[in-house]
Amino acid sequence: MSLLAISLPGFPDSTPVAGLAGGVLIGLAAALMLLGSGRIAGVSGIAARAFGIGAGSMPRLGAWAFLIGLPLGALIVMSMTGAAEPSFAGPVPLIIAGLIVGIGTRLGGGCTSGHGVCGMSRLSQRSLVATATFIATGIATVAIMNAWL
Repeated sequence: MSLLAISLPGFPDSTPVAGLAGGVLIGLAAALMLLGSGRIAGVSGIAARAFGIGAGSMPRLGAWAFLIGLPLGALIVMSMTGAAEPSFAGPVPLIIAGLIVGIGTRLGGGCTSGHGVCGMSRLSQRSLVATATFIATGIATVAIMNAWL
């Protein structure tokens, strides 16, 4: 058993060490982007820039490199650690979910990565409220789904 696969007692599917390592890497990437280019690592803003529907100082090529690196990095880690293959509900639910998330990021003035990682670390009041809303909505959704199913 590898160190990354250690689980918590009573939670056999948990991987706290892998989660901690991932969180540290996300924090380092956000800090490097902020210190290196003065840019917040909010994925929705970077995606908008890549598709030409959002303004920003980041070159479009850099935005595309960032977006392509997200799944590519995950695939590299997955192949190195032997993690399970991801599964999807299908293309239609994936597209619908993506549109709903896109609308939410526009209404919220950013995505979970922009608010939760970058905004919280800068003590942005808007990000504190947005992140609390994300968490409360997630808790409510899980509670409703558990009661419903």
